[in-house]
Amino acid sequence: MTNKPFERIHLIVLDSVGIGEAPDAEAFGDTGSDTLGHIAETLGGLSMPNMAKLGLSNIKPIKGVPAAETPAAYYGKLQEASVGKDTMTGHWEIMGLNIDTPFKVYPEGFPDSLIQALEEKTGRKVIGNKPASGTEILDELGQEHMETGAIIVYTSADPVLQIAAHEEVVPLEELYKICEIARELTLDPEYLVGRIIARPFLGEPGAFKRTSNRHDYALKPFERTAMNELKDIGKDVIAIGKIDDIFNGEGVTKTVRTKDNMDGMDKLVEVAGENFNGLSFLNLVDFDALYGHRRDPKGYGEALEAFDARLPEVLEKLTVDDLVIITADHGNDPTFPGTDHTREYVPLLAFSPRFNGGEQLELGKTFADIGATVAENFSAPMPKFGTSFLSKLN
Repeated sequence: MTNKPFERIHLIVLDSVGIGEAPDAEAFGDTGSDTLGHIAETLGGLSMPNMAKLGLSNIKPIKGVPAAETPAAYYGKLQEASVGKDTMTGHWEIMGLNIDTPFKVYPEGFPDSLIQALEEKTGRKVIGNKPASGTEILDELGQEHMETGAIIVYTSADPVLQIAAHEEVVPLEELYKICEIARELTLDPEYLVGRIIARPFLGEPGAFKRTSNRHDYALKPFERTAMNELKDIGKDVIAIGKIDDIFNGEGVTKTVRTKDNMDGMDKLVEVAGENFNGLSFLNLVDFDALYGHRRDPKGYGEALEAFDARLPEVLEKLTVDDLVIITADHGNDPTFPGTDHTREYVPLLAFSPRFNGGEQLELGKTFADIGATVAENFSAPMPKFGTSFLSKLN
């Protein structure tokens, strides 16, 4: 890179916004998946003028999103090297790891041995214990939970164990303690569950609503990440949204909680207006949680357009010493069968006001190229995996 290093890098992960099947999609049952492409086709086109200017359709044509004659950002796509397609694997790889042992998923529910141990240690019975939508399981079992006090345990296509409880039946403090117990139990390699998620809710049968008091209990990354290295050399690492949960606080200097995508954008605008030196790292989870898993292409498309409409607020806060990187952690094609994530390439857009237009970047063979780029920019020790593209950004 011919210019001086950036003082601040803002990394935005559009959770599950894949951009077409990866070369190994067949091995994951995901041949033909294309999150962005299929949403655009289903809706007759997407209106994302700001992402268009950066070069989104220069990566791969997206219906309704014109390719830019002179993209404002450097653009390309990245291929996942790790053996999973879940949130933790994707984010950990972005920060420089290569996960070669996949977390376990439980399409038939969790083993009886785990459920029995959870009941014994918490003193509450378990109902559910199956893959389910977080809202549908409340409609099905919420009333029984309120009548009996039994906790609702369910999973998804992710390596997660979710525990739902009404806040007026199981107080938040108790629910969090139950999740801590579940976390301890699932540290056993026999189970290898990536995250335990507390899913509190309120309301009455037929009108239950999950609250914003969700809390994730993740494993620590198996090795040090670029975030650890930044923190150790005195740089700021600001985790916005569920980033702190995904990394279990490792390498984080400041945590900013968010309620949803729009709150996430509000918080990013605030952070972009602050004086710091290092990385801000935002995850926008609604794309995945509210629309991908629920197979709702219309809602997903509207959420993409809403994000695009907020993007200028972030870009206006930037100086020539700022770099924004926009990417994703996996796919979740809402037109695809089932409720699982999809094995896809993820988009890569890198923008700074100092750029005089962007160019196409080479295909990245690992998400860790981002972590390597961040580390090189701040002169931090380089991760074991990934190739920095910092020198390409002029």
